Amino acid sequence: MPNYRRNFVAGGCYFFTVNLLERQRTLLTDHIDLLRDSVRRVQRLYPFHIDACVVLPDHLHCIWTLPPDTADYPVRWRLIKLLFSKGLPRTERLSATRRRRSERGIWQRRYWEHMLLTELDYRQHIDYIHVNPVKHGLVERVQDWPHSTFHRFVHDGVLPENWCGDVSDLPSVSD
Repeated sequence: MPNYRRNFVAGGCYFFTVNLLERQRTLLTDHIDLLRDSVRRVQRLYPFHIDACVVLPDHLHCIWTLPPDTADYPVRWRLIKLLFSKGLPRTERLSATRRRRSERGIWQRRYWEHMLLTELDYRQHIDYIHVNPVKHGLVERVQDWPHSTFHRFVHDGVLPENWCGDVSDLPSVSD
């Protein structure tokens, strides 16, 4: 198995991208309440703060800040994925390897993480998260996507409701 280099810093702030195995599926938004419940259950056992998040049909992006005494985000992701998968009916196709390992075919095994070290990096990733549904053509305005912390940012007065304007005004961003 490859030795992935991960950066573990107690109390760290991380940007994550987590994908479904089959990117054409819409499980995350179809079962948004199950996903939210899975996250809440893990947060009770292994606390972390969700600074920003967006859930799209086939992937999600989020920023977490961990408590000062831990750097263990892998256990949190493993449990979120496990609880979400257990709540779904077994209808997915399984590869021989996944079948042999008794794994579900819901999530990609790995996820992408990036430690946020500067205020600029943090703000740019929050913007990226909030604009992502527009970038993927799911909505024309950021405020029209329901599964985003953008709405919390508006409620808290951090961003205006018309933040990012019209889709034609968007800067070019890549996934």
